Amino acid sequence: MQVLRPLEVALDRPIRLGVLISGGGTTLSNFLDRIAEGRLNAVVPLVIASRGDCGGVERAARAGIPCAVVERKNFATVETFSEAIFARIREARVDLVTLAGFLSLIHIPEDFTGRVLNIHPALIPAFCGHGFFGHRVHEAVLERGCKVSGCTVHFADNHYDHGPIIAQRCVPVLDHDTPETLASRVFEAECEAYPEAIGLFSAGRLEIRGDRVHLRPD
Repeated sequence: MQVLRPLEVALDRPIRLGVLISGGGTTLSNFLDRIAEGRLNAVVPLVIASRGDCGGVERAARAGIPCAVVERKNFATVETFSEAIFARIREARVDLVTLAGFLSLIHIPEDFTGRVLNIHPALIPAFCGHGFFGHRVHEAVLERGCKVSGCTVHFADNHYDHGPIIAQRCVPVLDHDTPETLASRVFEAECEAYPEAIGLFSAGRLEIRGDRVHLRPD
């Protein structure tokens, strides 16, 4: 069985996060709030947006964080698109790439295998994959009549919403829920689960064995 240890030892400094966005940047704001509160030992040297008109670009500017706009339509292939992104990631000396509502598929280069995280607003493997993002996820959950939903943090690979799962949080689905109210409840769970997963990564506690993530002793 292949065993991958993304970090052999804990970092003795704030982890450098590259944050990839396609929307309003609410996950970026969560990271920055927790950093300011001393609850996440990290810095964000770079934000990459897949659209120049998304709200997260303005959020990054207000926070004084460099933001590069890299649009998929400007590249012939996923590979060249990904190369442009990871070239900027390397220049910024990023330790960990965090997909924060980033909707474009990327291919992860060998030197970043086990160094890219994603969060999905459902309990993978339910309601995930190509086309399941944002309110589409919550609409599908409600249409199916699910009693619970939640979020999943996982190592990203070269497929949508795939890769070994690090953490999941469960929330109830209420009878009177709308996609908006359910999204709000799931986002509250995301705000806890994503920083927690980053902390475990930074502490060198994550080990991938085959398709599963195991916690190494503290």
